[in-house]
Amino acid sequence: MRSSLNAARRARELDEARTSVVDVLVVGLGVTGAGAALDAASRGLSVAAVDAHDLAFGTSRWSSKLVHGGLRYLASGQVGVAWESAVERGALLRHTAPHLVAAHPYLLPLTSDVGPGEAATVMAGYRLGDALRAAAGTPRSLLPGPSRLTAARALALAPSLRPHGLRGALLSWDGRVVDDARLVVAIARTAAAHGARVLTRCRVLALAGDGARVRDELTGAEFDIRARAVVNATGVWAGGLVPSVTLRPSRGTHLVLRPGALGALRAGLHVPIPGERARFALVLPQADGRVYVGLTDEPLDGPVPDVPEAPESDVAFLLEVLGGVLDRPLGRDQVAGAFAGLRPLVDGPGGAGGATADLSRRHAVLRSPDGVVTVVGGKLTTYRRMAEDAVGAACPHAPASRTARLPLAGAGPVRPGLPRRLVLRYGAEAGAVLDLTRRDPALAEPVAAGITLADLVWAARHEGALDAGDLLDRRTRIGLVPEDRAAALPAAEAALRCA
Repeated sequence: MRSSLNAARRARELDEARTSVVDVLVVGLGVTGAGAALDAASRGLSVAAVDAHDLAFGTSRWSSKLVHGGLRYLASGQVGVAWESAVERGALLRHTAPHLVAAHPYLLPLTSDVGPGEAATVMAGYRLGDALRAAAGTPRSLLPGPSRLTAARALALAPSLRPHGLRGALLSWDGRVVDDARLVVAIARTAAAHGARVLTRCRVLALAGDGARVRDELTGAEFDIRARAVVNATGVWAGGLVPSVTLRPSRGTHLVLRPGALGALRAGLHVPIPGERARFALVLPQADGRVYVGLTDEPLDGPVPDVPEAPESDVAFLLEVLGGVLDRPLGRDQVAGAFAGLRPLVDGPGGAGGATADLSRRHAVLRSPDGVVTVVGGKLTTYRRMAEDAVGAACPHAPASRTARLPLAGAGPVRPGLPRRLVLRYGAEAGAVLDLTRRDPALAEPVAAGITLADLVWAARHEGALDAGDLLDRRTRIGLVPEDRAAALPAAEAALRCA
């Protein structure tokens, strides 16, 4: 397949990148960098895209898995950001990634902590968000409107809620991505299908407007990639390559609850955070039975780590907030794992100060004196628009962007009769993954969290996974639970040998 990424293709295209001049060099292969590589390649430009680690190694795999219409931004008066979010959500649902992004219901429990006035205000916000949905052209069939539920109906959808004092719930719908890292992989593979050279494990040592000095992290060899334009899409690490870029990173922590911790949860939850206006903790059930709970928003001081840690104080905070609406609060033993991501927030006028939760999620495209274009800020939902703006700034005379309706790898008709688990992960490619197990029944062996050996082999052959960490921590999310990761490590190593 033209979209396949693997070790052999990397080696071949790495040699090509050393000896040619590309139209665009993209640094960073999170969602925005992969999006920039696709945007440029689909315009007919030659592209090299590099990352020091793996696809979706940084912030893009630590999101809340939401593809949302910007309701929170409406509450804070950021109408432009909310509109942009609604438009981009619609593009993902309708055109580019309907196999990875779908509508999901969320309940806001009406407890004694949510008075009638506050409930009316929230519902008004939901209805305003629904009006944005309609204006953006997203049909109700893809994203239903809000409603109010009785207490009995709320408990049927979320049986772990505390029934005493429950007046009902507000039901809203928003988009969610099956797996944020898988979305990045699909974008990168689509870029590769359009001719982009997608090169992981290539660390940029020095960056300028005409290219970069790069080190192959697998061999230690250093070389130059020459380019006519350069896009820095390294997110929270952008200032390390372009010192003039200043950011205020914030840390967002999520918990991973064990299957069954919240009973038969059939909808997500929005849980008001005490003392905060229009801020909610999010509870999101997963297909494998786990449940994610987030999200903190704490300023990050000091050096920016490659992989941030979730502190116990964040774990305790989220458990406390969640416990406020549950019949039986959860203990620490129900937390199977935790993860933290860093948001690359653009600092407001006047520099540091104030809460990072109050900073705008609007993105910025900046040009350094030597011509490097840096794109920062924003969020997962609006990655495509961020990429379009960055490439437009870097290559102002290039053809117009084509990505608003460009299907990503896996989008398209699905062969009838395929297992639902495969369809949710692979879309139109589900049949090809199933065929692996028909040719070699041993690949149907379960590994963990609903993943089989065939998933791991497919990732190594077609999704650019080069080592066990790529397989367990990004192509699948087995690694979110440490004991699952340890148990699955031999299978990951076996899959790499099969590839």
